[in-house]
Amino acid sequence: MVLYGHQAGQLSRTFKKVLNEQLHDSHLYAAQWGLVMFLYTEGPHSQRAIADYMKVEAPTLTRMVNRLNQEGWIKKEEGLDRRKRIIGLTDEAKKHYQDWKDISDKIEKKAIRGISEEELEVFQKVSEKMIVNLDGDKRYAF
Repeated sequence: MVLYGHQAGQLSRTFKKVLNEQLHDSHLYAAQWGLVMFLYTEGPHSQRAIADYMKVEAPTLTRMVNRLNQEGWIKKEEGLDRRKRIIGLTDEAKKHYQDWKDISDKIEKKAIRGISEEELEVFQKVSEKMIVNLDGDKRYAF
């Protein structure tokens, strides 16, 4: 029997390892890149919404947000409710976004080398169905 979760985890860890190596000089890590990409494409959001999207617990996200804040990549603002913080990218992060995206895109292109469009479409559909099967329809799509 194929252990699909294990295979998906191995793929994810491999992507993260290579991305971390390529982003090292930027002081940005793969998990942080996911947050930056989300904020760039979706705009500022509450910490709760970001944690839900990233499938992480609040303390994990808080550490990530604090680290990105120290690096000058994100800003925290009070929401309408003082308990709700809104997280957004700084102008400096927006300036670097395309460079980071280029690194990510290069890795994606390397990963899909030799894989047909049809195979990639099947992979996309199957992985989306697995996510919905496991987590319901609680997912942002890029």
